[in-house]
Amino acid sequence: MKILDKYLLKTFLFTFTTVFVILFFIFILQTVWLFISELAGKDLDLILVVKFLLFSMPRIIPLVLPLSVLLASIMTFGNLAENYEFAAIKSSGISLQRAMRVLIIFIFVLSIVAFWFANNVIPYAEYKFVNFRKNIAQAKPAMAIAEGQFNDVGTYNIKVNKKSGENGNHLTGVTIHEKANNMGENKTVIKAKTGELVSSEKSSILKLILNDGYYYQDVTPKKYEDRAKMPFIKGKFKTQIINIDLSELNKVDDSKESIAGTNAMLNVNELRYTLDSLSKNLDNEIVSFSENINQRVGIKKFYRDPQKDIKKKNLPTDLLSIYSNKDKVDILKMAGSNITSNIYSIETTQRDLKDKQREINKHYNALYEKFVIAFACFLMFFIGAPLGAIIRKGGLGLPIVFAVLIFITFHFINTFGKRLSQEGGMAPFVGSWMSSFILSPLAVLLTYRATNDNGLINFDAITTPISQLFQK
Repeated sequence: MKILDKYLLKTFLFTFTTVFVILFFIFILQTVWLFISELAGKDLDLILVVKFLLFSMPRIIPLVLPLSVLLASIMTFGNLAENYEFAAIKSSGISLQRAMRVLIIFIFVLSIVAFWFANNVIPYAEYKFVNFRKNIAQAKPAMAIAEGQFNDVGTYNIKVNKKSGENGNHLTGVTIHEKANNMGENKTVIKAKTGELVSSEKSSILKLILNDGYYYQDVTPKKYEDRAKMPFIKGKFKTQIINIDLSELNKVDDSKESIAGTNAMLNVNELRYTLDSLSKNLDNEIVSFSENINQRVGIKKFYRDPQKDIKKKNLPTDLLSIYSNKDKVDILKMAGSNITSNIYSIETTQRDLKDKQREINKHYNALYEKFVIAFACFLMFFIGAPLGAIIRKGGLGLPIVFAVLIFITFHFINTFGKRLSQEGGMAPFVGSWMSSFILSPLAVLLTYRATNDNGLINFDAITTPISQLFQK
């Protein structure tokens, strides 16, 4: 390896490592800030907290790695240009492409490592992270209740507007759905202004003391015709105590793993297998529903024999005319009921099919994202290296401004494309690769202008025609 290649590689690696460590530390702090409510004041030992952070670290890499490559590229080539080292390189007959060659090889290897990391380490870490959070929540019941959403605690779904107190055991705005007969049906709803969680290490019973509330209980009549009236029982209470048996929940092993199958936990082969199964199930459900609805509305494919049609007696144009008025009313009611039932069935199935298609799109996005992160390293390098040579500024000033603007644009387009593709607004492939498609011409343009020693913007091409126009 020549002296120039060693110098460029050493300079770039030092800058890249420094930037990566700093950015990784910043994003780790952001992760801690997001989950601080789950960690603070929950009597968790240091080992559990360290495991929590270790399992959450790999998901940060897709954000940190491309930004580190971009910023390191701008800073490295900006320093070379600012200190006239780049001019000395060019005066020796070495082009920009030749100077970038060793770094291109390094970025190629880095892209392969990034793909392997996204395909193997991130799914495993996500799998461990989700299960670890679930197991901690079971071990710490107060932690299992998050603000603003329903949480499964035993046979209850509990939602609170706000938690307070040293251990989060004082609750405000409590809504509870009790599962009837463990079948998942919510027959009883309890609402209370305040509540308190009281537990003891010697007992497996968690006491939930509710104050100033109401309860509503659905009643299922024995007669079918009375069910349309939807009868219920309503009551009011000053204080009510609910005992939740935690004997099963407290049997927690933080290494136990039961949650699996989400798209973020799968590698490429598993995603392809899952996508094939989901697509086949969706197609089968569409065919099954179409056949079912055809049978319900009476649409059938049949062969008509013209000879038999001749022998049959022609039916009147108005079929209702052959019935009495009472029968007409009954027929019209039945037809209206069937139409309403079919419309409801179609709308329900349509929503269900949209949800399943959305899940398929999420899996496609997870599949393409593993390749996008590898290509993003290349893209950010070919944007950052020529940009640094053009602006001729190193350090942490102007390069950070350009790097943040470019990366925010990349991340915004990437997020927008994935969200739009999940809702069916565009193909998942286009949504996942949209940011790369849009910024690739910028990389080509910057590389071309840096190779030809042109500035970032050719102001002469703008001002010269205007000055000529005024001279005339």
